[in-house]
Amino acid sequence: MWMREAKIPQRPDYPDHWAMLSQGTNVQQELEKALEPILERIFGYYLVKLGNLSSELTTTACPIRHQFNLSQTTIEQSSVNAKSCELPLQNNSVDAFLLAAELDFAKDPHQIIREIDRAITANGHVVIAGFNPLSLAGIIKYLPINRKNMLHKGRFFTAARIKDWLQLLDFEIVQQDQVIYSALFMRSSLNQGSRVQGWCKRFLPWFSSMYVIVARKREIPLSPIKPKWKLNPKFASSAAGISMRSNNRPV
Repeated sequence: MWMREAKIPQRPDYPDHWAMLSQGTNVQQELEKALEPILERIFGYYLVKLGNLSSELTTTACPIRHQFNLSQTTIEQSSVNAKSCELPLQNNSVDAFLLAAELDFAKDPHQIIREIDRAITANGHVVIAGFNPLSLAGIIKYLPINRKNMLHKGRFFTAARIKDWLQLLDFEIVQQDQVIYSALFMRSSLNQGSRVQGWCKRFLPWFSSMYVIVARKREIPLSPIKPKWKLNPKFASSAAGISMRSNNRPV
């Protein structure tokens, strides 16, 4: 099966805000609802939200006290200005990362995940939200419909491909959720409570417009565990008995 290269020569146009995407504000709200129960179960000292779209997400449900927004462009929500592929973070220093469509608008998503792997702590969590190419939105992306929509610039990687990249770096996939059932490229409002949305969630869950992947960095012991060898007491005593009898035999 033909697969597009993950790394491209130039970075695609990158949205500064959710409002720059068609139905972007509604998508942001629905994504925040989907992330809330996930973030409630993530603990630690530091949470880093990578990219402009991630920085705009409300993450008050997460018990992690120190939360930082890291983005390449200067925006109001940004705490640190830096590239996602060149994180100014120490090794093993961050307990959790949140990426909302950051890989979809990246030049080299592999490098971003490698940087996360370097900076994340053992048993730390990474939460990735991305656009699903197998959805109706993924199909319309390749059609001449609303070409001014910045979503046309998105990469739209499959969830299976993202999980493969994570597993190669010893991340354990903890959870995957399918969220938002909409064409996204249309200007109509997004109604998650409609009958169509409910029917899609029930019968076509894997054709959602977006997915959320939760992965945990597995801790591998540096030194192998040596087996504990024990002598059999019965064997030792019997061997000693044989030796004594052999020495006391009459000549």
